[in-house]
Amino acid sequence: MRMLVNIDVPALEPAIDFYCNALGFRCARIMDGSTAELVGGSSTVYLLLKPKGSAAAEGADARRGYARHWTPVHLDFVVDDVEAAAARAEAAGARRESPCIEWRGSRCITLSDPFGHGFCVIELTQGTYTDD
Repeated sequence: MRMLVNIDVPALEPAIDFYCNALGFRCARIMDGSTAELVGGSSTVYLLLKPKGSAAAEGADARRGYARHWTPVHLDFVVDDVEAAAARAEAAGARRESPCIEWRGSRCITLSDPFGHGFCVIELTQGTYTDD
């Protein structure tokens, strides 16, 4: 099974700039002027142009907002150097939301992108979480 990651954004070009500069993705193509395909990670990321205030789903009362928000699902980006990755993301416009937290062979920093989406950069010393 493959996973595709879709991220709603209020403006396509700034989102492309952020994810390419902050996390090293490359924009492979733009489709219909409203969807950017980003490659360079273990999953393809699609940035979907969705205006602020538009319905989150057909028939839903919820509306899209791009202030910092909470969701039970977020993205973790595995990196070689967590501090360097966080600095790169901050330089591209991310906001750091936590100090570096060490847990089970990992080092993690929580951030949010300029569009309100939370994400983490994680350095795994053994390629995965350890048992101790």
